[in-house]
Amino acid sequence: MYEEPYRWIEAVANRRTYLDDQFTQGNPLIGVSFTQGILLLTFNRGTDKIYEVYDRIALGGMGHPADLEKLRYTLLDMAHVEGFQRSPSDVTASRLMKNGLAPVIKQAFEEIFKAPYITKILLAEVGPTQDRDHLLSINYDGMFEEQREFGVLSASSSVRGLLAQEWKAHGPLSSLQEALEVSLRLWGIASLLQASNSSSDREEEGKASSSTTSATAIPDDEAIASCIRETLSKETLECVLLDRESGKMETYRALNQAELQPLLPQYFAPTIEP
Repeated sequence: MYEEPYRWIEAVANRRTYLDDQFTQGNPLIGVSFTQGILLLTFNRGTDKIYEVYDRIALGGMGHPADLEKLRYTLLDMAHVEGFQRSPSDVTASRLMKNGLAPVIKQAFEEIFKAPYITKILLAEVGPTQDRDHLLSINYDGMFEEQREFGVLSASSSVRGLLAQEWKAHGPLSSLQEALEVSLRLWGIASLLQASNSSSDREEEGKASSSTTSATAIPDDEAIASCIRETLSKETLECVLLDRESGKMETYRALNQAELQPLLPQYFAPTIEP
């Protein structure tokens, strides 16, 4: 009887290790706030990862597509029930995260006899002004954090920390082209850091030390550009704009390849196939 709490702690630790491994090959997701609205950016291999949830709210995710779909429908149902029973203004990303996503994901993670959700989610809510934008990210264990200007999904907390520092080096973003360029750069950094950490972890396997190696340096500009060019040649760039200047209640707009091509910096990729 006295061993049961320790077994639960050990089981949760094993579950955390397993889930961390599942995200090492995933595509990071970047969200940035700028003058026109919020830009969400990632790459996909055939399955979309960014969706509309409500008039001003979008969801982006990394992880297992089936788990992402299940949680997306949970949020959709909650958002529309809230909007109908209360009012559309009561449907907020913060409310959806705290009352909808977080309890469900936390419960699934801690119930060790059930499968956890293999997913991380970023909720973005565009406000009437930039200072009222919200970006909330949640981990597979139900822990979430809220930011105003920048949000990221990545395989590890060390990558997120370095990206947050890199984001602070950029001034306010005033145009969609600038937001796209900065987001692509941040995505390239996250992708390279994830690959570096994954390689380091594999090298550590079989050694007595159980400590993991963390990325400590931002890759150079050429490595970032090369990573983005290679990814653009193999995968689909997925971008969504929550446009506060649209003049409509629905702000969600997926940017197609024809719109993205002239906005891409030439040193990343001169062309994108439509």
